[in-house]
Amino acid sequence: MPRILIVEDNATNMKLSTFLLESADYTVLAAVNAEIGLTLAREGHPDLILMDIQLPGMDGLQATALLKADEATRDIPVIALTALAMKGDEERILAAGCDGYIAKPLDYKDFLAIVAATLAARRTQV
Repeated sequence: MPRILIVEDNATNMKLSTFLLESADYTVLAAVNAEIGLTLAREGHPDLILMDIQLPGMDGLQATALLKADEATRDIPVIALTALAMKGDEERILAAGCDGYIAKPLDYKDFLAIVAATLAARRTQV
């Protein structure tokens, strides 16, 4: 069963994401900030990380850059979760090392389809 780390400071968004993923038979690891997320990524080596961009303290783009610079975590796909849907944001998110992004509010079908496609692509690479 694939393990997915969600880094999200909003309790409602965390609850919804966790519910959707667990309903689709994924195991969920949860972090409420980037520092905890980095620790869980290094220790738990999840199959996918869903990273909120607007986090207290270190933001999700900084955390992603650290994950991609670390040999132990650089191969884990990171999908940004963001309410930022302005022109130029996608380029900034991808430039930081994210493998894609999902806009908030979540559309559950798109959300699960992107998660499944990212995990399938990773399996073909490993």
